[in-house]
Amino acid sequence: MDLTGRTMVITGAGRGTGRALAIRAGRLGARVLVSARGPEAARRTAEEITADSGAEAEGLACDISDPAAVREFAAEVAARTDRVDVLVNNGARYLHGADLLGGDDEAIVDTIASGATGTVLITRHLLPLLRASTAADVVNLVSSVGELRNHRSASHPAYYAAKAAQSGFSDVLSARLRPEGIRVIALYPPDFDDADPLGPDWDTASRTADDVLTAQSVTDCVLFAIGQPRDCFIRSFYFEQR
Repeated sequence: MDLTGRTMVITGAGRGTGRALAIRAGRLGARVLVSARGPEAARRTAEEITADSGAEAEGLACDISDPAAVREFAAEVAARTDRVDVLVNNGARYLHGADLLGGDDEAIVDTIASGATGTVLITRHLLPLLRASTAADVVNLVSSVGELRNHRSASHPAYYAAKAAQSGFSDVLSARLRPEGIRVIALYPPDFDDADPLGPDWDTASRTADDVLTAQSVTDCVLFAIGQPRDCFIRSFYFEQR
């Protein structure tokens, strides 16, 4: 797969899945703009991308739970590119604990604001740049928590609420942007092994039916979906859990 000439924006790329996907996109030739809540984490990932593959990358700070920060981030992206070919909404706060009384009000608000409101606002403010692309994709990393009646996670109910909102947003946006040729792809992975693409085990990790889902497979799904011809609109990926 070749992403040369394509510009990708990936939120929540300071660590984990966002970082892994950003590094892999760089290896495939994409220009990558990454965000993280802290500027140092964003810059570090961008530097890793360039050192690893030579790809053009830049890290920008963005607290996606803050509407003003999202607007500023979108303006900074617009100052650097005339289009966005792929937007990956990966950033979201996780909140653990099955008890609704667990966690304070501020943590609950931040969880919903980052996962739900942040995804909506990032997409809203980058939509003009997505429309400027001839082949735009929006990828939302939701979670199996966003599946209806999936009660297997020990996540806080606020996290369930945020992911359910992300799922609903993905569904309606896919239908409404389909006439414009913009694809909206949602992924619903359960917990998975968050491997490091710069680590020694990335290419040799066991990926049998007896193994836990891997970051390699999750990012493979993203790259597969955005690599399809434009007549192929893959709306979602669901994963059978062990």
